[in-house]
This record gives sequence, structure tokens and C-alpha cells, in this order.
Amino acid sequence: MSASIQGYCDPKFAELKEAFERNFAERGEVGASVCLSVNGETRVDLWGGTADQDSGEPWSEDTVSIVFSCTKAATALCAHILIDRGELKLHAPVTDYWPEFGRHGKDRTTVQMMLNHESALPALRAPVREGGFLDWDYMVSRMEDEEPFWEPGTRNGYHMVNFGWTVGELVRRVSGKSLGRFFADEVAGPTGARFWIGLPQGCDPHIAPIIPFMPDPDDELSEFAQNLLAAPDSIQALSFLNNGGWSPNDPAAHRAEIGGAGGISNARGQVAMYTPLAVNDGSLVSKDRLAHMSRVSVATSRDATLLAPTRFASGFMKSMDNRALPMGEQMTAILGEAAFGHVGAGGSIGFADPECGLAFSYTMNRMGAGLLVNARGQSLIDAAYRALGYRTNAPGAWVR
Repeated sequence: MSASIQGYCDPKFAELKEAFERNFAERGEVGASVCLSVNGETRVDLWGGTADQDSGEPWSEDTVSIVFSCTKAATALCAHILIDRGELKLHAPVTDYWPEFGRHGKDRTTVQMMLNHESALPALRAPVREGGFLDWDYMVSRMEDEEPFWEPGTRNGYHMVNFGWTVGELVRRVSGKSLGRFFADEVAGPTGARFWIGLPQGCDPHIAPIIPFMPDPDDELSEFAQNLLAAPDSIQALSFLNNGGWSPNDPAAHRAEIGGAGGISNARGQVAMYTPLAVNDGSLVSKDRLAHMSRVSVATSRDATLLAPTRFASGFMKSMDNRALPMGEQMTAILGEAAFGHVGAGGSIGFADPECGLAFSYTMNRMGAGLLVNARGQSLIDAAYRALGYRTNAPGAWVR
């Protein structure tokens, strides 16, 4: 193994290790981790590169980073645990649990709509006050007072960060615990996952600073990126830029419970969370609930936020193949058809595939181009499926 790559790799997954090494040699990787388990057994657990470019500190076994929207899967899982217990009803109006949410025509919004990104709050129109993302009560009040961008339930549009407060507030109202506390008690604790939605006091893991993606001036831009830069009142610009100055490298933000984008973990931590789902052992949710979690619940040819086809399974992303579209490689994440999980900005990802017992995750500190995964993460996913005997992803998902 090269000097910069450490950890364990089952020889069966040698191609994945080689792809991980190529990411550093050829694709500009700075620091990263990749991990997977099959039928509950860890088969790959690799890390390498530099965690902090300023200090030169290497990425170590326990280095973690912000995993951005991978956090949505953790938030969704909390909701499904409550649904499984009968404490939260999937098709009930949100106002049964959160009456104030029903203002301004949002009273017919259901729990399912919130999980499906159909609750019509992909962004906020008025500026978020400085530090607003770090104040749960403030952001919840903004959700209550915002007028929907469309009639809830009539279309879906990715709720960039707001998903964490819409679904997360349901978790808080029903359980009586904050989202981060519920996740710690019901998921991270039982699975041993080093994964936090808001660092508790006294917990100070080594967090690798995020390195933003910087496009070249002559790079072709996706329609999402064009709107982001040129249309300040668009859903794309508001959902991404109206954030009250939130920075993933702000220590205060690490303590905040930002359930749509602020989770802190690494590949091993995400695999620990996904392994019980991949093997369907009933320890986190029942087998029936897991069957629902892996099924497509909403799909569209044009997501109102991402402006591309998307497929979701009640809070989780499914395999999305947009390779045939202009700039489609930047809007694609190809998994197995049974797989469900979530990508994070810059290319991180975690998912479970119950069909083959696979739990997989890749995390990094240098963000890449695009809205979903990029060549670094997809090359690792592809190698994992090939090692498990899958033949091709030409149909839009990996098949045997």
C-alpha cells in the first residue's frame, strides 16, 4: 500500500483500492476515506492524504469532516424510527404534530411530502439573519412563516438545507428530544457510529477543514449553476446562498444541529449507520419499514430546485442517472436499484444496498464539481459493485 494510503482492504476489492489511489494521483484528491461492509463484515476501510493543508496534518484513522447532505439520510432515518414505532404517521398532516407549520397554505402538507421534498419550502425568500442557521428555534419559525413556493404535494424540489428543520422539527416534536440528541441515542449510540448532528460539549474530534470547489473561468455551467450565479431571486440562489453566513469550517456551526447539511462523520461512521439497514437485521427499523425506505416514493423529470431528473425514497436518494443530459455527469450518482442513501455537496456519499448486503461510504475534504457525486466517488462505487459480481450500470443502476 502506498505511503499516503492506510487501512485495510480485502483483496477482493483491490480494484477499489487502486481507484482510491488514482483519486489522489490523478483527480486532485487531498484527504479522504472510503469504507464498506458486506453482510455485516467490514471489507474495506481506507483513508489517506492530507486533512489540513495549512498545517500539513495527515488524514488519520479517526479524521472526520462535514458530510453536508449525507446528513439528510441520518435525519430521515430518525423520522422512520418514529414511524416504525407508530409515534409518527407517514400520511398524517404535519399540523397534527406541528400546528404552527400550517400557516400560509401549508396546512395540507403531510409527513410524506416533507420526506419527499414536496413541502414547498426549498428556500427562504427574506434574508436569513447572521448566524441564523445555528439557531434552531429561529429557523423553525422561518419555516412556519414562509409561504410555500408551490402547492405542497403537487411537485418536488430538493430542500437544500431546509430539510433538516422541516423533518428535524417533526422528530423533535414527536420524540421530545432535539434531532441531534435523538440521533445520538437511537442511531449513533446503538451502532457505534462516529457521526454527529451537532457536536456535544466536550466532544472534539479531528475535523478536516472543507476545501471549496473552485471552477475554472471557462468551465461550462449547469442550469442550476447558471441560475445560482445570475438569478438572485431564484430557488437555486436562495436555497444555496441565503444561509446567514453559515460556513462548514466554523467551530460554532459544528456545535449546531443542522440536520440538512451539518453532519460530521467519516466513511467508517456512515458505514456503521448503514450496515444494520444493508443486512436488514431489524435493529434500527423493522423489515417492513426498511422495505418502504428503499422504494422510490417520488420521481420527477425536472426537480424544481436541481433542475434535473431526481428520484427519492422517503428522505433518501436513489440511483440517479443523468449521463445523457448536458452536464449530466455532474447530476449523476449510480447505485444498485435497491440501494438508498444520500450524497453530500462536493461528492461524499453513504448508502445501503439490501440486495447484496452492501453498506458503503466515501468522504473527503476537497469538494468536487456537480450536484451529486463526481468521478472520485463514482469510481469507488463502480469498483465495489464490480467486485460483488455486478455486470453493468448501463440501465441507470448497477445490475448483475
